[in-house]
Amino acid sequence: MFGVGAKGKILFQQQWQGSLSEYITAVAWSPDGLLAASSAAGEVVIWQDSNLISLLPADVTSIDCLAFSSDGKFLAAGGQDGKVRIWSMTSPKIRGKREISPDFIASLDNAPSWVDKLAWSPTCNHLAFSLGRYVQIWDADSQTVITTLPFANSSVLDLAWRPNGDNIAIAGNGGIKVWSTTDWDDDPYLIDMPSASIVTAWSGDSKYIASANLDNTITVLEYGSPHPWIMRGFPGKISNLTWSQPLSNNTPLLAASSMEDIVVWKKETDDNDGWNARVLTIHDGKIQQLAFHPHSLLLASAADDGWLCLWTKAKQVGQILERAMNGLSCVAWSQDGKQLAAGGQNGELIIFSESKRGKGFG
Repeated sequence: MFGVGAKGKILFQQQWQGSLSEYITAVAWSPDGLLAASSAAGEVVIWQDSNLISLLPADVTSIDCLAFSSDGKFLAAGGQDGKVRIWSMTSPKIRGKREISPDFIASLDNAPSWVDKLAWSPTCNHLAFSLGRYVQIWDADSQTVITTLPFANSSVLDLAWRPNGDNIAIAGNGGIKVWSTTDWDDDPYLIDMPSASIVTAWSGDSKYIASANLDNTITVLEYGSPHPWIMRGFPGKISNLTWSQPLSNNTPLLAASSMEDIVVWKKETDDNDGWNARVLTIHDGKIQQLAFHPHSLLLASAADDGWLCLWTKAKQVGQILERAMNGLSCVAWSQDGKQLAAGGQNGELIIFSESKRGKGFG
């Protein structure tokens, strides 16, 4: 069974479904099409060609974040036990097909800290992960910690590498601190906020940085400019921020979710006109994750109501995939945009693939 889009056109259809033993906490794709998933039971698995390979069995502690390095050579996972586990994904191709045999290469023990944020640099094999009021940067090639960045004001609430690799932003109480990757000893650039920054995201062109704040506002700054734009009027906590890829030299779109609503922001040509908002409503449960298609304006939303919605050009629903009766928890696009993975709150792991009839919908 698959979802049907507007006017009956099939966009994506289910390719595979399996399950883990608990709530799916994260899903992530490698550049060459491997999918990793983690669960609240502590599982880490790899999916390829309709097979699941277990890297970590169910345990008593949750794995809360995972990510592939930008070259696909490494997979990292962090969780409640304070450990950051790293696998090498390098494996041979046999008869033209890649045979997966991940090697466990490191376990960074940081207990009692809870590692709930980690991300790889987009330009090298440096892994950033949160440790209470600090962020550590670990070099996978030398397998050493190269620096520890103090946030000081509070626990680290989010972190994000700038897509060009020049900076890393760390969010928490009082705003965002941005370090230069060329000189870790330099003082960070401060983006002050009257409340805490709880989510932060860079635009794909590295030009803008957005922050969702505890006072239910969003701040958008053209990096280096002293004057941010402030978006207000959200009904509650802003849980997600995601940027579209910039298309045709236009400013990318910014999508945010608050409760069961999505707001998509588009910048006007004149800076003085700011950003105009479009509200997208269809979900009747809290939205857990948003993700833009990597090569179009197609926006995916996954929510507590169990619906995975695809929004054509981030304007209207093009397809609704109803899959998880007990709610969805996460969603991620493959890097070529031809597959979509969703995780469920009951442990469902679902892969959708692009239908040949579903072209031109983004």
